[in-house]
Amino acid sequence: MTYSGHTQVGSAPAVRDLGTLHLTKLAVGPLDNNVYLLRAPDGETLVVDAAADAAAILAATGNGRIDAVLTTHSHPDHWGALASIVATTDARTYASVADAPAISVPTTTLLEHGDQLTLGAATLDVICLRGHTPGGLALHVQDADGGHHLLTGDSLFPGGVGRTTPATFPTLLADVRSRIFDRFPDAWVYPGHGWDTTLAAERPHLADWEQRGW
Repeated sequence: MTYSGHTQVGSAPAVRDLGTLHLTKLAVGPLDNNVYLLRAPDGETLVVDAAADAAAILAATGNGRIDAVLTTHSHPDHWGALASIVATTDARTYASVADAPAISVPTTTLLEHGDQLTLGAATLDVICLRGHTPGGLALHVQDADGGHHLLTGDSLFPGGVGRTTPATFPTLLADVRSRIFDRFPDAWVYPGHGWDTTLAAERPHLADWEQRGW
């Protein structure tokens, strides 16, 4: 199986074997949104951000099975295919308490910082990163070798945090520092758009982000 740090709309999905789960990444829609599928050995599948192109997301599962969809935040480019996916698969839905009211598809389970989800035998940690939206979510997965993987939505990218205002930037940077960088010595970071990165690559630049204010 192969994995690349970035996929383009219409290209083949990239797949990474975490041991505990398989992670599939594909890019969809006019804003090149990343969609992630986490699949347990028994086939149970969680989609993170059903952004667009329900047909492509269903095709990426290999068998059309989607048990749940987690929406990282309330911006519409991250849930454009959610209604179609739910109608087709009857998947349950997850979103944060703060962001769920702005998502047009009803949320089955409301999430808060520190909650956990199970997928097969794996435990997924829910991390709230406030600032890009009031209740942006990240998801932490530990692989079979003890490595860490973070699906961060639009809260953390290569080169900085997600889009904020001057009023919300300090909140997002503080959450990213305390809930991500202070917790994990290193981890793969899978953002809502574009290339992956690692905490080790980004950590030296935290002071620069704070100084520039974005």
